[in-house]
Amino acid sequence: MNVKVTVARIYVTEGKHVHEKIFQRLHDDHKVMGVTIYRGISGFGRSGETHSSSLLDMSFDLPVVIEFFDTADKVAAALESLGDLLTEGQVLTFDAHNQ
Repeated sequence: MNVKVTVARIYVTEGKHVHEKIFQRLHDDHKVMGVTIYRGISGFGRSGETHSSSLLDMSFDLPVVIEFFDTADKVAAALESLGDLLTEGQVLTFDAHNQ
């Protein structure tokens, strides 16, 4: 079965726990096909502020990527409803096939 889906990637940091709120909404409210949250070891965004971990200084504000997929319409609706948790430039979307 080869189904066309849209994948969304949301880039945040873990410090404000927004990733937990996003995960809950995607699971409970939108019931998307799948969600995975990745914790990065280092990264920076538009602000240029570096978020990283090291063996000596473990950061609690590491980069986090929330990736989810579903039909294009369902992804668009989910992203619209998450607007209060996101700022411009935090989301990438692309088409893929679920095999």
